Amino acid sequence: MAWTVTYDLEEFRAAAGGFLRARPARHTTLLTVVSSLVAAGSGRYGDQPPVYGWWTGAGPVEGAFLCTPPYPPLLSELTGEAARELARTLARDGERQITGVNAGRETAETFATAWQALTGAVSGVEQAHRLYRLDGLTPPDPAPPGRPRTATATTADRDLLITWCEGFTRDTGALRGDVAALVDDKLAHGGITLWELDGRPVACAGITRTVADMARVALVYTPPELRGRGYAGAATAAVSRAARDAGVKEILLFTDVANPTSNALYQRLGYRPLEDHLVLSFSSASSASSTSSASSTSSASSASSAGRRDPEQGHPS
Repeated sequence: MAWTVTYDLEEFRAAAGGFLRARPARHTTLLTVVSSLVAAGSGRYGDQPPVYGWWTGAGPVEGAFLCTPPYPPLLSELTGEAARELARTLARDGERQITGVNAGRETAETFATAWQALTGAVSGVEQAHRLYRLDGLTPPDPAPPGRPRTATATTADRDLLITWCEGFTRDTGALRGDVAALVDDKLAHGGITLWELDGRPVACAGITRTVADMARVALVYTPPELRGRGYAGAATAAVSRAARDAGVKEILLFTDVANPTSNALYQRLGYRPLEDHLVLSFSSASSASSTSSASSTSSASSASSAGRRDPEQGHPS
């Protein structure tokens, strides 16, 4: 069994596309990142070219990964053998700087253990997320005042959403690339719903392109001065309803595991837990000790902002 690695997106789609589409919920981030790369080109997430790979034996593909620098590699669920061999494969390639890993909890931990043994790097939890799947939608009752509308590529909507995404980045640290490019990509497919009160946007909820009858709610945001009024929940319900009415079979979202408010909110809306994911960061042993106190501070800050934002699973797909 072995990994095949390529810079060719179409080669990757031809080889691993069927494997990813067979379990769209489990492969949600991989599928939506590929969809964005197809739509916006290989420079969608940064200047360095993305790299892709798939794991096969004598039969069909059994695992996949992609890496779009500056984001860490995204891994499908992998066997222990496949995760360890991927670590060896990437460690042998000096062209790419591997800053972490993004995967389901068990796969992420297995890869990180192998990476530490190979490189001496120390891993730390950067983000811990829970993946939810919509069961039956239950909109907020009573609903907050206002109404939803789809954001458009007007200057007013675009400028507002760039400002809000910058705020989302400050809150979560999840977006590392070009925020304007992210907004433009979402607007290009009608992927952001605004909740408006008296004609004024007060919150937003985004959604990915539909791939394999699956879409994922993302970029749920309310400005600080408007939080606690139910606007984000209403926007999430609106974008979820629109996706369901459009025939999307799997509607998903990620939450911060440490955020009890958002986890409770989405469960009230009808979302049910599916699996946990980790984004782990890698650092040298010497730098790890100097950043441990900062990490503790960051974790406390994240917990204190419960209900204010939701993660983008370490990747703005």
